[in-house]
Amino acid sequence: MERKTIVVYGASSASAEKVFVDAAYELGGLIARAGKRLVSGAGSTGLMAAVENGALDAGGVSIGIIPQFMVDNGWLHKGLTETIITSDMHERKNRMASMADAVIALPGGTGTFEELFEVITWKMLGLFVKPIIILNTDHYYDPLLSMLDRTAQRSFMNPLFLKLWAVAETPQQAMSLVDSIADWTDRTSKINELK
Repeated sequence: MERKTIVVYGASSASAEKVFVDAAYELGGLIARAGKRLVSGAGSTGLMAAVENGALDAGGVSIGIIPQFMVDNGWLHKGLTETIITSDMHERKNRMASMADAVIALPGGTGTFEELFEVITWKMLGLFVKPIIILNTDHYYDPLLSMLDRTAQRSFMNPLFLKLWAVAETPQQAMSLVDSIADWTDRTSKINELK
């Protein structure tokens, strides 16, 4: 049986608070100890590096996908199991999504939001059917989750789409949601039938 691959989005900021760095590192270790592969953005700083290092320190597989211009700028984590270099950001995101058996979004800034919203949109359109999990460490994502609720309340999004992602408060909860992947595939099919 092929090893499951978990794609993790997250901040590259080296100024991230310790609570977020610790949770990212823990998640990486949990992914590795569960026998799953980590795929991330191959960054050498921030939560991206923390989740990569967590997986590597636990003896796991950590694959990074990064555009050439980021390598040229010296942003590549050089200790990864495998590095895939892409021509641009769009190719990077496509490669990450195509490899994913599940996606987990750590806290981050606009880049992380953009990755998260793109994969949610793909799921709405039936282009991505795997679990999407938002890791809400220290309630970081509370305002964004409220805004997503508001989009449904104000009829900018079908309320059914609020079921297309799950929210975890801890890395352990996030991994428990990953393990219910079959249920999420079924749920996506049911939602698509109701559109």
